[in-house]
Amino acid sequence: MRRTQLYLEEGVWEALHLRAKQEGVTISELVRKAVRERYAENAEQRKQAMRAFAGIRRDRSDIGDTGVYIRKLRRGSRLHRLAR
Repeated sequence: MRRTQLYLEEGVWEALHLRAKQEGVTISELVRKAVRERYAENAEQRKQAMRAFAGIRRDRSDIGDTGVYIRKLRRGSRLHRLAR
């Protein structure tokens, strides 16, 4: 575990202080729990959702060969524009 410091608005600190007192835990534990729930535990769910979404339009027939389509979009003056 690593130590860090946070600057919290007064209202946020008061809300955390009250909640910590009600639950019988420290403010630090509340913050760790919130960070885990928001950024760590949901990471696997987000990854699964992205995997399910990836390729969702692969069966489209209206744009033809996607490789050709992408090359057509990229064709042209990129290097020319960058050289300006």
